[in-house]
Amino acid sequence: MSITLFVLRRLCGGLVLLLVLALLVFALLDASPGTPLQTLLGTRPVTPELMADLRGRYHLDEPFAARFLHWLAGAVRLDFGQSISVQSGTPVADMIYGRMLLTTELAVYCLLLVLLVGVPLGVAAGMRHGRATDRSISLLATVGFGAPVHVLSVVLLYVFGVALGWFPVYGAGEDGLADRITHLTLPAVTLAIVLSAVVVRQTRAATLTVVRQDYLTFARLRGLSPGRVLIRYVLRNSAPPVVTSAGMLLIAPVGAGIFIEQVFSLPGMGSLLLSAVTAKDVPVVQGLALLLGAFVVVVNLVVDLLGYLLDPRVRLHAAGEG
Repeated sequence: MSITLFVLRRLCGGLVLLLVLALLVFALLDASPGTPLQTLLGTRPVTPELMADLRGRYHLDEPFAARFLHWLAGAVRLDFGQSISVQSGTPVADMIYGRMLLTTELAVYCLLLVLLVGVPLGVAAGMRHGRATDRSISLLATVGFGAPVHVLSVVLLYVFGVALGWFPVYGAGEDGLADRITHLTLPAVTLAIVLSAVVVRQTRAATLTVVRQDYLTFARLRGLSPGRVLIRYVLRNSAPPVVTSAGMLLIAPVGAGIFIEQVFSLPGMGSLLLSAVTAKDVPVVQGLALLLGAFVVVVNLVVDLLGYLLDPRVRLHAAGEG
């Protein structure tokens, strides 16, 4: 199977998944208690003219299928309608895009920390299997994996933000790149502590598999230097599962960001989703759900593509499917 056909098959599967997700989100919100009309009316006096205007403007009198198709047609053009909460009239796309950059920066920062810490520790644990180094790193990974994100964020905030004063305790920073990095360090470290544990375990397992192979023993018998053995054989053959897990971890900050953004007062997509759900702002919830679903599909596609390029076994399996 060619790489073009491989990507097309994965892309078609992702589009079908997005369609199902959009339908489920729209149906669940439509069946939830209360109506968007109640949110739109707010504290304004109810008049027949006002109700008729709101029903017509937001297509509330149309059947479910017609309303879904109308919304889906707009979503394809990245037009998710207008907010119906306290920011009534604001385009949903503008609200989301204004928050998307911060959440993306936090996710990328967190991923960099995870790779810089998790991969070397995992390789070190795998290369020294059964020794004190392996046991110490495995213990740290277990503790980090079991640490609740919301508790860890509060502890780090108090210790490094309040008690020591090394980092800001709230906000995203508005005075350039250095200020933004300083404000995002504690949130990124909080997520990285938990997610690094996953990468450490995955890298350790992949490294253990490689070091037990015969070709690694032959490479050492040929007199190759430890550094060359590590880079050419260990890291190269351990890369596919590590890349896969790292790609999946790029999604994690988006979900865990709801807690992180609340603790550190970050105006990202997580806090927007929480406020939209609280205010029953259906268009914002629908738009966020679809965009987050699209992000997951894109990340999965990139991970599958990297796996296809890095791992010959994936190519052989894909060729068998074709």
